[in-house]
Amino acid sequence: MRDFFCTINLDQEEVFRTQVVEKSLSPYFGEEFYFEIPRTFQWLSFYIYDKSVLQKDLRIGKVSIKKEDLCKYTGKENWFMLQPVDSNSEVQGKVHLELKLNELITDNGSVCQQLVVHIKECHGLPLINGQNCDPYATVSLVGPSRNDQKKTKVKKKTSNPQFNETFYFEVTRSSSYTKKSQFQVEEEDIEKLEVRVDLWNNGNLVQDVFLGEIKVPVKVLRNDSFQAWYLLQPRENGNKSSKTDDLGSLRLNICYTEDCVLPSEYYSSLRNLLLKSSDVQPISASAAYILSEVCRDKYDAVLPLVRLLLHHHKLVPFVAAVAELDLKDTQEANTVFRGNSLATRCVDEMMKIVGKHYLKVTLKPVIDEICESPKPCEIDPIKLREGDNVEINMENLRYYVDKVFREIVQSSISCPTLMCDVFYSLRHLAAKRFPNDPHVQYSAVSSFVFLRFFAVAVVSPHTFHLRPHHPDAQTSRTLTLISKAIQTLGSWGSLTKTKLSSFKETFMWEFFKTFQEEKFTESVKKFLDDVSSTESREPSGLSEPIHLKEGEMYKRAQGRTRIGKKNFKKRWFCLTSREFTYHKQQDKEPIFTIPIKNILAVEKLDESSFNKKNMFQVLHGEKPLYIQANNCVEASEWIEALCRVTRSNQKRLSFYHPSAFLNGNWLCCKATLENTVGCAPCTADVPADTHIEIDGDRETERIYSLFTINMSKLQKLEEACGSIAVYQGPRKEPDDYSNFTIEDSVATFHTLKQIIDIVEKLNESHEKYRKKRSSSAKYGSDPKNPATKK
Repeated sequence: MRDFFCTINLDQEEVFRTQVVEKSLSPYFGEEFYFEIPRTFQWLSFYIYDKSVLQKDLRIGKVSIKKEDLCKYTGKENWFMLQPVDSNSEVQGKVHLELKLNELITDNGSVCQQLVVHIKECHGLPLINGQNCDPYATVSLVGPSRNDQKKTKVKKKTSNPQFNETFYFEVTRSSSYTKKSQFQVEEEDIEKLEVRVDLWNNGNLVQDVFLGEIKVPVKVLRNDSFQAWYLLQPRENGNKSSKTDDLGSLRLNICYTEDCVLPSEYYSSLRNLLLKSSDVQPISASAAYILSEVCRDKYDAVLPLVRLLLHHHKLVPFVAAVAELDLKDTQEANTVFRGNSLATRCVDEMMKIVGKHYLKVTLKPVIDEICESPKPCEIDPIKLREGDNVEINMENLRYYVDKVFREIVQSSISCPTLMCDVFYSLRHLAAKRFPNDPHVQYSAVSSFVFLRFFAVAVVSPHTFHLRPHHPDAQTSRTLTLISKAIQTLGSWGSLTKTKLSSFKETFMWEFFKTFQEEKFTESVKKFLDDVSSTESREPSGLSEPIHLKEGEMYKRAQGRTRIGKKNFKKRWFCLTSREFTYHKQQDKEPIFTIPIKNILAVEKLDESSFNKKNMFQVLHGEKPLYIQANNCVEASEWIEALCRVTRSNQKRLSFYHPSAFLNGNWLCCKATLENTVGCAPCTADVPADTHIEIDGDRETERIYSLFTINMSKLQKLEEACGSIAVYQGPRKEPDDYSNFTIEDSVATFHTLKQIIDIVEKLNESHEKYRKKRSSSAKYGSDPKNPATKK
């Protein structure tokens, strides 16, 4: 048996790591990671490690998926065979080359060709043993009977070396050379020649490490100067192993999206059509509703739709409109909002987005207690282990349930205003639909806030960022029992009478006999009244600072001039809506605090400043605070979070220094005064909403893509509406559109025509952009704008 963990890597850079699953050959991780990709990459890789206490962790195998192949696996669960980890296949980064064929006339008048290779720079080379590498390059002209090789100088401690060296090779020789010469290459052999550039890490006293290679056929140059970025590739024998052992397999569910977002003005027509959906009568004829109808999986439509409507403050009226349509088809009060309709999915997604902070302040302390100091809570006689005492376990479970329930029913003041507004609408719509049922106004809200929000967060705290990892099996079982109890208690305030005998499990019936039903019912009703009222409140509990982000990073000692490891210390950083702090350890008092209002800018820091990657700087009244994140994803997330919360600061800088002030001058502009105005413009502003991270144009692009994919359904639905408008008689046989909701064929037809026209215009805009991008891309190129990769 082994102790396994898994890492997620962009090329060779680790961005996430699972918890360790101990003593298993079939570990179940059950963890989800969501992140924006902040840079270009070639491979998304997953490495399985055997955890070692005294030695270096052993890499068992890996799964590597090319960026171009990710779309094949997106949205599906797949088993991938683990491949052996071979150093020849572990590559990342790119190299910038300029190649040219010159014709030279020799002294005797004959013509020969000369190849000029200018190796300019590399970008994104991997770390070696956690440190920047010492790279050098070998440049070779390789053919059937020759292998001329030259070498650059070694560049110290950098992942982005600037070589700027030029090498010359004779491609064809004059006829004066004898055939016996080993360098003799005949004219026709140029078809077989290629330029090969290999990148290496200088090992000094140990063996040099291969970093990647590229090959360019000489024949493509055609007497022309050619300049491009080339992605480094593994060796041809990379990832091919003589071992035939079965290393096992890894089950993954990957969801990868890549959007080509045009300037905002291109989306104005589609955006306006979607935003007026709540005003369309009937709602089933609106663009937003039609989107959910044509998508095979409603979730594909709900996510961008909710985020777009949320961004433009149009979500509440839309949810109210689709909920009213949902209630028309509901025949019994006790089934209100229990299905997976468009209304319920919109509310679910809204709660996930808006309720993140609410969950943290309400549940995180008690969830931490349960996970870090677990007490045995198993009360199912079948699952009890030898020596377990069911009475003590029941007391432990009761203690946890009481504590979680108390935290929930006392949390109404922290409930976000938007959630309260939605609950208010749902409550009154349900009461209007079933006027003779006094309890339906409570069940309409409890079905969301208890069943779909708190109970789900309790059973899967890692999914809601309440815990860093999936809990172990025993803790998961405890959380499942607590979640079941919370669902039951939440329903007590919305039912006329709870029947304890209705429990499937006898042990749960025994457990709930100890509860005083009336006391809990009153608490639930009071809580539901509070979270579905329209009384004024502090939005999202803003009387307390909003916790935005926290984590461990390295900070450079301020005011030091010496460069060295001792200048960088590991600290725990915490960002709230009021201040940015770092601490010696988590849960310790802060040792340095910057009020948010004092932050002037947050920008990336050039790697060359300290020969370290993933660095950024926080500029405030004193010396800049230099911070190193653990990977590119983490650095990007911190910069974005800090920029968002400081965007409204009145004294934000317009210019900054991309490099550090060391040894009496700024490394970027060589200015000698520390208070010299910055030499580079600050980056563009980001959205100011500190609660919700939404790019409206990107969400609209996603919706456009969904309409494009489902264009055939839109056209069929348009034809169906036309047919219904002409033929008003009863439908005799099921039609292609029988699963669609068509309440008003004329209004629906009008909206469909608008959607199709808008999508066709956006298709033209995208096609123009694709042609422009294609014409500007060169063979082998990979410019820093990933959209222009050929």
